[in-house]
Amino acid sequence: MTTAAVRPAGLGNLWTLPGVYAPQADTYLLAEALQDEEIAKGTDVLDVCTGSGALAVLAARMGARVSATDISRRAVMTARLNAARAGQRVRVLRGDLTGPIAEQRFDVVVSNPPYVPTPPAHEPRKHRPSVAWDAGYSGRQALDRICAQARDVLHPHGVLLVVHSALCGADETLRRLSGTGMRCSVTHRASVPFGPVITQRLPWLRAQGLLHPDEDTEELVVIRAVRS
Repeated sequence: MTTAAVRPAGLGNLWTLPGVYAPQADTYLLAEALQDEEIAKGTDVLDVCTGSGALAVLAARMGARVSATDISRRAVMTARLNAARAGQRVRVLRGDLTGPIAEQRFDVVVSNPPYVPTPPAHEPRKHRPSVAWDAGYSGRQALDRICAQARDVLHPHGVLLVVHSALCGADETLRRLSGTGMRCSVTHRASVPFGPVITQRLPWLRAQGLLHPDEDTEELVVIRAVRS
């Protein structure tokens, strides 16, 4: 399904500390995918790389029991504040991807991880704001680890929803998730104007063959994977 990545009303009014990834088109597309799921009261949801906590708060509003993780202290603080402002209970833990909850299992895992391909001179460092988007040369530094870890934190028949740019290769994500025994497909797509980070890196991205000279939009994809 292709959409315009419009901000869903269910996200509410969110606040972000400086240096924390603010909700934008990828957040909106993932929110739409989450709203398409059957989230019953008490569904256990995990938001990996929560950032502002937008998806975590949305899941809580839908009736879920929600945990969220982020490696950034500012993101953890922001997500906790947004949950409190929304009157929703969200457990927000600081740590790397699924690390803080590795012994738990969830019905739904959502993730909007860093995915912007990054020149070697800009390799991600966890104490800089760019940790929210820089993702190594291929843009898959976090994505590949999420693909490897997702099955182990899902209940049988649990669902992973992950959003990223087509620049990172949707087929590679599908291949990696399928390799862990999960059934997966692209369920949502949106074409959006380049953001400031992609715009700044256009010459490098084109030199690597990741973008054609005439491309002026970025495709976002949501991949849905189900643990059998």
